Amino acid sequence: SNINKVKVVNSRQDNRRPSIYSTMDAMPHLEFYANATATGRIRRSRPSLETLRKSGNESKENGAGGKTAQPVRFGWVTGVMVRCMLNIWGVILFLRLSWITSQAGILLTWLIILMSVLVTSITALSVSAISTNGRVSSGGAYFMISRTLGPELGGPIGVVFSFANALACALNTVGFSETVRDLLIYDSQIVDSINDVRIIGSITVTVLLLISLAGMEWESKTQILFFLVLMVSFINYFVGTLIPATPQKQSIGVFGYRSEIFLENLFPDWRGPEGDFFRMFAIFFPSAIGILAGANISGDLKEPEIAIPRGTLMAIFWTTVSYLAISSTVGACVLRDASGNMNDSLPLNFTEACEGLSCGLGWNFTECQQSGTCSFGLSNSFQVLIQVSGFGPLIYAGIFAATLSSALAFLVSAPKVFQCLCKDNIYPYIGFFAKGYGKNNEPLRAYLLCYIIAMCFILIAELNVIAPLISNFFLCSYALINFSCFHASITNSPGWRPSFRYFSPWTGLFGAVISVVLMFLLTWWAALIAFGLIIFLFGYVVYKKHCQLTTALCSNSCSMPQCLVLTGPPTLRPALVDFVGSFTKNVSLMICGDILMDDEKSVSQRNSNEMIKWLNQRKVRSFYTSFKASDLREGARHLLQASGLGKMKPNILVMGFKMNWQESSSKGIEDYINTIYDAFDSNHGVCVLRMMDGLDIRDELETEGMLCSSVFNQAFEVDEAIESDDQISDADSDVDNRKNTVNDQIKTVFQSKQGKKTIDVYWISDDGGLTLLVPYLLTRRKRWRRSKVRVFIIGEQQTMENDRKEMKTLLQRFRLDVHDVIVMTDSERPPLAKNMRRFEEMLAPFRLNEGQLDERTAQQQRTEFPWKVTDKEMDALRLKSEKKVRLNEIIRRNSKYAALVLVSLPVPQADCPSSLYMSWLDTLSCGLHCPVLLIRGNQQNVMTFYCQ
Repeated sequence: SNINKVKVVNSRQDNRRPSIYSTMDAMPHLEFYANATATGRIRRSRPSLETLRKSGNESKENGAGGKTAQPVRFGWVTGVMVRCMLNIWGVILFLRLSWITSQAGILLTWLIILMSVLVTSITALSVSAISTNGRVSSGGAYFMISRTLGPELGGPIGVVFSFANALACALNTVGFSETVRDLLIYDSQIVDSINDVRIIGSITVTVLLLISLAGMEWESKTQILFFLVLMVSFINYFVGTLIPATPQKQSIGVFGYRSEIFLENLFPDWRGPEGDFFRMFAIFFPSAIGILAGANISGDLKEPEIAIPRGTLMAIFWTTVSYLAISSTVGACVLRDASGNMNDSLPLNFTEACEGLSCGLGWNFTECQQSGTCSFGLSNSFQVLIQVSGFGPLIYAGIFAATLSSALAFLVSAPKVFQCLCKDNIYPYIGFFAKGYGKNNEPLRAYLLCYIIAMCFILIAELNVIAPLISNFFLCSYALINFSCFHASITNSPGWRPSFRYFSPWTGLFGAVISVVLMFLLTWWAALIAFGLIIFLFGYVVYKKHCQLTTALCSNSCSMPQCLVLTGPPTLRPALVDFVGSFTKNVSLMICGDILMDDEKSVSQRNSNEMIKWLNQRKVRSFYTSFKASDLREGARHLLQASGLGKMKPNILVMGFKMNWQESSSKGIEDYINTIYDAFDSNHGVCVLRMMDGLDIRDELETEGMLCSSVFNQAFEVDEAIESDDQISDADSDVDNRKNTVNDQIKTVFQSKQGKKTIDVYWISDDGGLTLLVPYLLTRRKRWRRSKVRVFIIGEQQTMENDRKEMKTLLQRFRLDVHDVIVMTDSERPPLAKNMRRFEEMLAPFRLNEGQLDERTAQQQRTEFPWKVTDKEMDALRLKSEKKVRLNEIIRRNSKYAALVLVSLPVPQADCPSSLYMSWLDTLSCGLHCPVLLIRGNQQNVMTFYCQ
């Protein structure tokens, strides 16, 4: 029992509980749909059709992936939190925060910080919600917006956001260059102040490009180095606030912690033309825009659904703490005005006039305060943090780390987002930049483009006009991210199921509104430019809206089944035509395939027009195509390859069940089963429809005198026994005696209202969701609308409730209205002896009884009759056979009164004898009065829950 428990635990951790059909096959599981096709993710998933068809490859699959080189992936700390913190910290922190504190006072500075954080936090909640709404690939903000709001809004934001990131890289590089220039002594100027910035900036951005091109691993190590330097500079600053101030420091207004200084700086003191609240907010806000740095490299994260919410919110928290701490400590230590003159110190017994707080601290700065010539203090110097710190040059190191890390992060983010945009092919002429290189799919071409854009703006060296536009572009991105979450929530979009629960649609709306308001409050003309550009790009996408655009972008919320139906002449199998037409009409492709094995060349031409006319009169929306072939298998193979055009190609082969297989020729069975095998091997889904009285109505038509020779096709044998193998190639070609009776319509069960009967789905193996999609499409039809869908799954007694809960969760994510989920806990019991005897008797004519033959004769018969089942094969596959017999007993017990039963079609291994597989299909579907559909998708998701 302990061993069994370990197996259960391991299988649950593996997310792949084996199906009763095969240990290689997997039972349905939510994870197969949540993380589908995540780029570069190391994960276990359902096996492919190729894997299921291979023989004895279980051990191979388990150990196959270890030798291949895996891309570098980052966790939430290094990949998101550190990256976001470095991007948020910048030049504003070191060179403007103290000045903002002097203007607005500590209280209003805290309000400015908290207002900025409110906007970024709401956006972070929205980003977290989108990133946990399923798969997150490379492309960050663009990917999330385009997959939630659609390509019309995602495309413009992708362009704008990529461009803003490239410009932000230029801005940070220029900030670094100006700091370096200010450190140079005047005699050491390279050329002049403007050209020095250009030269230093060009060299810097080139070095940053080389670091980026070295790969994400090197770029990440560089970011860690910058982070450590920043930590040291912060420690250096806080230690400096505790060191008693020397007379030199006091002369420039630095006194250490004093309550009177703190109280004085608590309230605002607006000065100059820039002295108002919103101007201070506009200057500070760009220091909070780095929250998407982690999301922008989502394709390089181990688990983006976990890393992005955790890392982004932690980064916002710690950077907010640092901003609040620095603004309050600098406001408690430094005066607003100081002269820097040592002679302004007051003697013990001074008699001269002295006004202001400095008098009580032993300094007289009255003269420079009144004349406005003070060069030091919070209001006059941008170097206050350097002056307060224990060792000034370490703060310069912090400035360099903050600017360079932000520039590097933006230089990495812009190409990643632009690459994803180019791959989606929304705008013309940009596909060139979509190509990736190396194991991490690095966008080298996009790197060079962003480098050129950044270099152009660095060479201007005057970005005061461009900077507001960049802030507006980021705010615009925030507004659309928030709006996309609000829109998806408020419309109750069925595809909107984020696992991140700390989100409300109203916070998303508030974040969107506040972002737009701030855009116009900060710089109205820049906001108009940003919106003008987005409207232009949006208009282009709407104008050029191609049919394939949404298909290319949106991972299929449900991919429609496009069916090639082997009907023979459709007039002879109306039930098969009606059934497939029920779920394909108006939503997907249906092609009736007629494989002709007659000798006369004129058969195709004389049938085609009548078949199409019959389909139109029956109101079945289907194409009809005939193909001349020597046998069923060859014809089906060619039809699968040649039918359809472009994306309108069949992905599912639909066949009728071969009722007369036990009396049929060995070649007939081989052809039929190999047709199914070929469909699996060409990555098509397969559906086999069985009805109690068969699908072929030839006898009924003959009885009524309605059958004409032109609709007789020997590729599709009648459901009753035929007299000899020779009849397969014989055809009655008397065309002159045919009656024009194809207009007469015969009513089938699929044309009747089904009432409140049930559609029972036995989802034994996970096939990508086709087993659930077909009944869902049926219940959208008027005749089936009142039918209730029941889903049956395999489970164990001890985990029954948990299994049922998991399946209900999955079905809710699929937005399927399922009446009930039933866990079958008795599938492991042995079947009844009489049913097992029936199975063995059915298979007996196809057994190769080796025990009664000598070795040589046995070997010869194995070669001559490959469809026959040897004793060894029978013993090896006995357990699988018993399970199918047992499953049929459960189906007959539970689905006596169902309108339709769907059962997962087992995928046989390549060496499974055709007669044994045919007996399995017969066993699974026998004994039911209602139609039975054996169904299997191609193991690729046709249903997901992460995209609208």
